[in-house]
Amino acid sequence: MLSPSYSMLPTELWPLIGTARAPHLIDVRRRDAFDQSPHLLPAAVWRDASAVPHWSAALNRAEPIVVACKAGHEMSQMTVANLRADGFDARLLAGGYQGWAEAGLPLVNKAALDRLAPSPPSLWVTRRRPKIDRIACPWLIRRFIDAEARVLFVDPADVANVARESGGIPFDIADVEISHDGERCSFDTLLAIFGLENEPALARLALIVRGADTARPDLAPEAAGLHAISLGLSQLAGDDDLGLLDSGFLVYDSLFAWLRFAADEHHNWPAKAA
Repeated sequence: MLSPSYSMLPTELWPLIGTARAPHLIDVRRRDAFDQSPHLLPAAVWRDASAVPHWSAALNRAEPIVVACKAGHEMSQMTVANLRADGFDARLLAGGYQGWAEAGLPLVNKAALDRLAPSPPSLWVTRRRPKIDRIACPWLIRRFIDAEARVLFVDPADVANVARESGGIPFDIADVEISHDGERCSFDTLLAIFGLENEPALARLALIVRGADTARPDLAPEAAGLHAISLGLSQLAGDDDLGLLDSGFLVYDSLFAWLRFAADEHHNWPAKAA
């Protein structure tokens, strides 16, 4: 069913980013503008606005779509009109990239994406039996970098070889780019590489992950809880790494939502009268 609204404000879209309810983001900036830009909307995919029929057939009709161009004018207008005419639930990002930047909202470092994962779906490889960092990293990748990313969990000794043979990106093992750096963990590294480390809720989440993953519960009060829940989920999952990923995403979705929208909310007993 088509959305009654033809457009969406950046401040309306941002609360959906980083959640399972995020729409499919399509970047339709002119190719030269896209190539010259250092930034990309979180998990957005570039498409040619003049070739909608050629790529729209592969879209999920059950998934809402938000289209962004440079300023929310002819490129996104044309694309949204075509998609809606074909029955898609599509709307444009009001103000486009300019509006998003003016609202002070986070953007992904496109140079890092072009270097590591130039075309979706990207492929990532890490050690099996994930606990904390190897759940947090895939969560960040799918929520902010590539919504279609695939993750392979293999024996630790084979991560580098599998990554080389498959063309995947190895992470959270020694001697690779996306790994621990001193006291910081792989989640911190990903945030820095993709230019997301200054988003306040993500920065706070990184501290919780770091505390849980490196036995430093003093870093954040929530770190001990994340450590306990993560190890408990791992015990329940056994060797079902992908099932654990699904369960773990709910944990990180919840933590991120709490950090953004409910961190100042208190729950007391007995409840006070209204």
